[in-house]
Amino acid sequence: MQNVLIIGFVWPEPKSSAAGSRMMQLITAFKTANFNITFASTSGKNTNAVQLTDLGVAEKEIVLNDSSFDDFINDLQPDVVVFDRFMTEEQFGWRVVEHCPQALRVLDTEDLHCLRKGRQEAYKKGEAFSNAFLFSDIAKREIASIYRCDISLIISEAEMAVLKQDFKVPENLLLYLPFMLEKLSETAVNKLPGFDDRQHFVTIGNFLHEPNYQTVLYLKHSIWPSIRKALPKAELHVYGAYASQKVNQLHQPKDGFLIKGFADHVNDVMQTAKICIAPLVFGAGLKGKLVDAMKNGTPCAMSTIAAEGMFGDLNPNGIIEDDLEQFVSAAVALYTNKTLWQTAQQQGVIVYNTRFYKEHFQHQFLTRLKDVKCNLKTHRFSNFTGAMLQHHSMQSTKFMARWIEEKNKHLSI
Repeated sequence: MQNVLIIGFVWPEPKSSAAGSRMMQLITAFKTANFNITFASTSGKNTNAVQLTDLGVAEKEIVLNDSSFDDFINDLQPDVVVFDRFMTEEQFGWRVVEHCPQALRVLDTEDLHCLRKGRQEAYKKGEAFSNAFLFSDIAKREIASIYRCDISLIISEAEMAVLKQDFKVPENLLLYLPFMLEKLSETAVNKLPGFDDRQHFVTIGNFLHEPNYQTVLYLKHSIWPSIRKALPKAELHVYGAYASQKVNQLHQPKDGFLIKGFADHVNDVMQTAKICIAPLVFGAGLKGKLVDAMKNGTPCAMSTIAAEGMFGDLNPNGIIEDDLEQFVSAAVALYTNKTLWQTAQQQGVIVYNTRFYKEHFQHQFLTRLKDVKCNLKTHRFSNFTGAMLQHHSMQSTKFMARWIEEKNKHLSI
């Protein structure tokens, strides 16, 4: 039986974020292939995190810039190491290479950070997004991490295109792996509440994630007043983990703008709402809120950024619009037109079952791991850029980490 070590940026919280759901899908895939799974993280663990030990996954707290990790990984000797986001590869990748050189190194990007951050910077400056924002210092770090790993998991076809076309990353280093979801059965679909059984708008998202907070501000100040004017009885219910004071102060019942906080049961929240509204102004990756909406038969009013990578050649489960006035008009129409709404609901089920079919993508993922692992020497030989970056990383990152470790030892004396 093979061992896989997952080094998590944080402990998985599937109720709090799409990233948490994504991580649990990867864990499920490894369990399907009968891997022994160990999940390790430097992050503190809170009550929203999944108890992985209940699922047969070993948990390990690890420390940055500390040789205790070397002892840990030497004892474990994993066959596969998964880095959760490029930052964990920067922190621990050189140690994995030094102590387990034959371990397959897999980077799960979650989303392309340089794309999200570049769009955020362009939005802040009020400028059109371009490669001037994409080719940032974060991009240099993230692309270097992709090259140092044997396989990088890319959640969106749009991000695959950016990596191949803008950064010229070889396709054999990348694997398109979107959400991996169980198909919705006909019975489950038939039980979904219909148009007449729902009311109000909903949006949901972890408030520690800047795109979600900025979206709520955009809704509050630019979109919701116009929708509320057209639909005086409608409410917008805003859900999300880690709502801060600056989020809670947006709560305004007289305007139908309600901050609801953490959603314990996202399916119930989505099934009572008539429309999921997601006018994201920047971001990257796939949007978990849209997947939750499709699963629960809730049509969506969304921006191009929100819809990116979700639908492929299929029609969306609602409307995609970036112009403010057109967005409001289309959202109101979707809310009030039963035929339009029902068509969007049906389309969401088609997209959900077609684009994110669990068995198909699990098989592709596990097959690719096996193929690369079996041909690891040849695979790495063809990746000279990765070997070069690994060499310099071992020289710079390694000795910086060693210096910090020695400094910490002296400080603790």
